[in-house]
Order: sequence, then structure tokens, then C-alpha cells
Amino acid sequence: MPPELRQGQTWLTREEIETSSTLRERGLEIAWVDDLADLFFLQIQGSGRIKLDDGGVLRIGYAGSNSRPFKSVAEEFIRLGILEKHQASAKMIKSWVRKNPQAGSKILWHNESYVFFRVVEKLASDKGPVGAMNRSLTALRSLAVDPDYVPLGAPVWINKKGNPPMRRLMIAQDTGSVIKGSQRADIFLGSGDIAGDKASQIKDGGSLFVLLPFKRAMLLSSHE
Repeated sequence: MPPELRQGQTWLTREEIETSSTLRERGLEIAWVDDLADLFFLQIQGSGRIKLDDGGVLRIGYAGSNSRPFKSVAEEFIRLGILEKHQASAKMIKSWVRKNPQAGSKILWHNESYVFFRVVEKLASDKGPVGAMNRSLTALRSLAVDPDYVPLGAPVWINKKGNPPMRRLMIAQDTGSVIKGSQRADIFLGSGDIAGDKASQIKDGGSLFVLLPFKRAMLLSSHE
């Protein structure tokens, strides 16, 4: 993250960052990657693993953003008539961008939000990414929520519809720029391509029930 950018400060758009010389030759790079589509979705996820040429793995986590609003590129692909609604998954978008890198990069500019990373050290390979509570996430037990409505660390019973449905107890351990509202959450399904493909297909309705001590719950309800 460039030192002049402060958390919460609105900065350059994704297009401006990628086409200008603002960040060039300043030694801010962590790594160079060979897949534009993977990099884009890595920014949406906020953390991940980069496979290095020497066989090693570099783990990176969220460091900050340009505080620009998130805009769905899936909706932009649909609007442009490139993909049908039922096709607009992360997997299909990645495939199209890889086949059409120049046109694809311009469509990705539709999402002005840009995320900066930091190197995550001393984290075992079998541990999940670090969430907003600075703790590793656990597959199918960690939930990303809007902290304005759901306190971090709170147990949350989720009742997800869709195929397959999901009813289980999870812990609110992370946040996200597009997760807004009392009944919005992202389920952490794990790491790797298989988990990523599954996650990109979940867009189901449902309900969240936050479990809180009685006095805390009453205090929250009195502020609504």
C-alpha cells in the first residue's frame, strides 16, 4: 500500500492505478503474477496464496484499499451481452478474460475498487487466511459479516437456502467491502480452486441469527 494513502481515503480508480505511473518504480511490489483474472479475484477475496516459480508459496493478506465503491463485473458482463445471467460466475469470467486480455482488462475496470496486500508471515500452510480478527479462518465455520450489525466474534446460526441448503453454527470472524446489511454474509469454504469454484456459485437467500448474551442483545435493539 503506498505510504501516502490513508485508510478510508478515496484514491485513484482501478483504471487510473493500472494505466498511470503512480505506483511504478517505487519498490512497492510484493510479487508479479501471470494471470490478470486471478489477480482481480484475489483482490475481491482480500487474501490468498501465490504459487512461486521455485515451488514455494507466498501468503498475502488485506492491507487496505482505494476506498472506491465495489461494482459487480458479473453484472457488467451481462449488461454487455457477453454472458447470460446463469453463466456469469467467477469461473466463466476468468475464462473469458484469459481469452480476451485486452478487452477483459477494460471490463474489469468497471469495478473501481482496488485492494493492496501485505505479506503474511509465520502462518502454517494448513491454516486458513487471516480474517478481520487477526485469526485464521476455518472452512465452513468462519463467516464474513457487516460489523455494523453483527459483532465480530459472535456465534451466528445460518439458515441458507439453495442447493445444497446449509444450516449450521458459524463464527463471525471477517468483513468485506461488499458485505453490507444485517442479513448479508460470506461463507468461507476453504482454499484452492475447488473451494473457489464452489464459493463463486453461492448466491442464495436465507437468514442469520446472531447469538448474544441477553443484556448485549437488548442494548443493541435499543439503539435501532
